[in-house]
Amino acid sequence: MFRFLTDKDTWQEIFEGIKKNQLRTIITIFGVMWGVLLLVTLLGVARGIENNFNKLFGDFATNSVFVWSQTTGEPFKGFQTGRSIQLKESDVTAIQNNIDGLLYVVPRNQTENLVVKGLKTVTIGIYGDYPLLDKVEKKNMMWGRFINESDINDKRKVCVIDEDTYNQLFEENEFPIGQYIKINDVNYQVIGVYKVTMRGGGPQGGIHIPFTTYQQVYNMGDNIGWMMITGKPNYDIKQIEMDVKLLLKNLHQVHPDDERAFGSFNLGNEFKKVNGFLKGIQFLTWFVGIFTLIAGVFAIGNILLITVKERTQEIGVRRALGAKPWDIKIQIIMESVFLTSIAGAMGIIIGGFILFLIDHSAAVTGENPWLANPTVNLPIVLIAVFVLIILGTLIGLIPANIATSIKPIDALRDE
Repeated sequence: MFRFLTDKDTWQEIFEGIKKNQLRTIITIFGVMWGVLLLVTLLGVARGIENNFNKLFGDFATNSVFVWSQTTGEPFKGFQTGRSIQLKESDVTAIQNNIDGLLYVVPRNQTENLVVKGLKTVTIGIYGDYPLLDKVEKKNMMWGRFINESDINDKRKVCVIDEDTYNQLFEENEFPIGQYIKINDVNYQVIGVYKVTMRGGGPQGGIHIPFTTYQQVYNMGDNIGWMMITGKPNYDIKQIEMDVKLLLKNLHQVHPDDERAFGSFNLGNEFKKVNGFLKGIQFLTWFVGIFTLIAGVFAIGNILLITVKERTQEIGVRRALGAKPWDIKIQIIMESVFLTSIAGAMGIIIGGFILFLIDHSAAVTGENPWLANPTVNLPIVLIAVFVLIILGTLIGLIPANIATSIKPIDALRDE
């Protein structure tokens, strides 16, 4: 085989055959190139969508559910419809002690206030939180730290602000740690600034103060606004959501079939849907790309069949002069592999360039709402090339076998 790869006469015959059918060859190469280009581009776009999704939710405990209280929708045990339900800190303890498969239960409180620093003001959400929040909703700290246990125990008047709040309240490049801002006429010392990494359905930033400080300043007692519940990876978050709601109904004297008393948002369930969507995109990408490749490779087979028919007399002469069937087969297979390799390389290069342009355009504009770093893994590209060469070899066997099946005397008689 190596002898044929280095044989000058063999390659000369291959190039002469290609030159005789330039238009058909260009069209055939374009078909295979388009298949590879489509596969590379679609895979890159699919990876970009996946990267963007991971960027949005990568630091978030996705196997989570948010639960809050509302008003009852059915009368129960003497209570009338429309009764307001208030979640308590004791509910958190009850959930931790009675529900299986829990990783974290994080109580939270939230309000909106005017925040003042000097002559600058901004109205933004204020959250009362525990340090545990940083485990389920990881904060990308730019300066300082997040709330710790000492802040909780001592009810310190400290706060962690988001980057947007920092930009609105502080001068450019001003160091914020240790400085004070006023929230609801109470001074808080800034201990950290974080970058908001989730938008569009996720946290939008805000100011975080210790949960105990929030309860004291806003006179909340043991009331909580809502809670974030995270399940262990191998537990069904949908079942946890149902168990938590049933327990809360028992604790607050709510009818078991009342669906209005407690609201919830199952992030884990939504995450599974999106994850399934991403897998569907990947499957569709491979399906379309592979079948486009196969169509292109078959086009190469067709052009080689035409070439064999046009070169019947030439093949007969070579056979009459002593050329072995294997020599004829190798030449045609090499031509097939050569064409598929050239087309594949062009498709990979152009597809990579298209992905580069997409990524570069996002970098220039500063944002891309649906793609992040659209790339294709090198192993996947190498596998695609390998499959392409194998297909080219197999499709080349068809005209090669036809060529060697022609008897020399019949070939010489053909006109």
